[in-house]
Amino acid sequence: MQNSDLPEIATEMDPQLTTIQPGGGVVMSIELAWGKLRRAILRTVRPGYVRSMAETRQGTRGPLPFEPVDPRDLKFYRNQDTYWWAESDDPFTWRDGLPFVRVGLAELILLGGGFVALAIAAAFVHPLLSLPPAVIAILIAWFFRDPDRQIPSQLGTVVSPADGKLVQIETIEDPELGHCVQFGIFLSIFNVHANRASLPGRVIAVRYRPGKMLNALRPESARENENLDVVLENNEEIQHDGQPRKFRIRQITGQFARRIVCWVRPGDILSRGEMYGMIKLGSRTELIIPASDTLEITAKVGDKLCAGSTTLARYRTTINHSDTDTQTEK
Repeated sequence: MQNSDLPEIATEMDPQLTTIQPGGGVVMSIELAWGKLRRAILRTVRPGYVRSMAETRQGTRGPLPFEPVDPRDLKFYRNQDTYWWAESDDPFTWRDGLPFVRVGLAELILLGGGFVALAIAAAFVHPLLSLPPAVIAILIAWFFRDPDRQIPSQLGTVVSPADGKLVQIETIEDPELGHCVQFGIFLSIFNVHANRASLPGRVIAVRYRPGKMLNALRPESARENENLDVVLENNEEIQHDGQPRKFRIRQITGQFARRIVCWVRPGDILSRGEMYGMIKLGSRTELIIPASDTLEITAKVGDKLCAGSTTLARYRTTINHSDTDTQTEK
């Protein structure tokens, strides 16, 4: 993800989005409280470290509600115009290499670790009593995993924005995007819940709507549940009459998944398959792309999908791709 030097276009950031997790939550509250304590400890026992981190940070404080010490303090404020550290100055980038989604590490430690401790305690009473909490701990770790994905490089390829089961392919008239194809994906608790960009594009709007927590399998959940839209503009692969086209990815909470996470903001550039957020526990994700004579849908309802690697559709294009040296018919 990067900011762009492209010409300015109209963008929209929902003022409700003051953090990357607008629904809050118990674990988020614990993290914020720990961050406050950690900053106080570091300023007391490691003033040299605090000074060195202050010297390398860039930007201005902006809407950040406190003075940060290091990049960990920005976890929930990545979608705000505030301080930032270059990757070379960030001592915590190694966390991105872990096999788990970084924004879910706290839940993994607190929830998963809690059930591991419960399993150990139960084993002292009777070994069989340790099985239920041990299974839950394994499921939590499975949920927050971040497996490697092979991202297709061919221009015009539309990849799935989420893991799960494809439950809907429908032609719709979208009030903002026009004549479109909508894909609906159901995510069970056994799926990876990280969301990825289906096409490369520039973020032009991020919108949040509070709502209900209906079962994500129910059709009305897409209309009534809490959701967050990311609208992107693609400048090369889905043009119409020489004009760039917009597409939308919608994160929708479910009966058990009640924490939408999205760290992008207008102006960010996402590459195909790049992770930009997640939904914590079972949920639904929708992708809405422009319908076109050049669009070929390759997936079908019932397919099992992998975010970033499963191809949902392709736009035929005559633009050469340097990595593949291939050309497809327009």
